[in-house]
Amino acid sequence: MVAASGVRSRPRLWVGWREWVVLPGLGVERIKAKVDTGAATSALHAVHVRRYRESGLDRVTFEIHPIQRRTDITVRCIADVVAERIVTSSTGHRECRLVIRTPMLIAGRRWSIKLTLTNRDSMGFRMLLGRRAMKGRLLVDPNASYLAGAADSELAGAARRRESR
Repeated sequence: MVAASGVRSRPRLWVGWREWVVLPGLGVERIKAKVDTGAATSALHAVHVRRYRESGLDRVTFEIHPIQRRTDITVRCIADVVAERIVTSSTGHRECRLVIRTPMLIAGRRWSIKLTLTNRDSMGFRMLLGRRAMKGRLLVDPNASYLAGAADSELAGAARRRESR
């Protein structure tokens, strides 16, 4: 496949309306994401968000509960703040959110995405994957789920278990 720029690019990956992804830069080995072509930005469930400055950098600490309906499982994260953005939710609610950049891994493919941080306790998914993160990389089948397979960390764990036998 040749991109408009004349540079060869990888074929786009088919995904379903929900997929398992890995956020290795945040220490999140597995999180279920809703693949939402109606949302421009991607969002990540975050609680106990604290912004601070360190060595001239704008940073943020926060916690993630990566598994739906499981607040007993917590991942503590630190990231650089790359922006602040006013986001309007599907219900019309406007909110100022911090934006971070982190690598995402899905079906063995890795690229950097921007995520806004927000409390998604009342939402069904801990992560929303928006159009900007998908552009030029993913094609979505809205009738399918988990076309990309298990989370890459799960596949790696299964391979380690097979090797140890």
